[in-house]
Amino acid sequence: MNWIILIIAGLFETGFATCLGKAQETSGKESLFWWAGFVVALFISMFLMYKSISFGNHPIPIGTAYAVWTGIGAVGGVLAGIFIFNEPATFWRMFFVCTLIASVVGLKMVSN
Repeated sequence: MNWIILIIAGLFETGFATCLGKAQETSGKESLFWWAGFVVALFISMFLMYKSISFGNHPIPIGTAYAVWTGIGAVGGVLAGIFIFNEPATFWRMFFVCTLIASVVGLKMVSN
């Protein structure tokens, strides 16, 4: 259950990064909407990460949880950049995103 909570926390990290990017692109009330989304997603992401390291009989070690959380956020941020902000999807960018995903999966495999 803690791993599911941590994955959701990572997705909310992607959400707050995306909201931050959209807040930069907009102005006025629309910008305030994105800033509000940023704050809400940030709070939910942090709260869920906290729950994943302290919930139940098998909490995730903080080092592993933080690495996985930031890894999910980084991959999600790159994908949001490509699909939402029209950033380039170069070979080397995708190569290193794949190595990041492999590292996150590796951490899950070697954790208790």
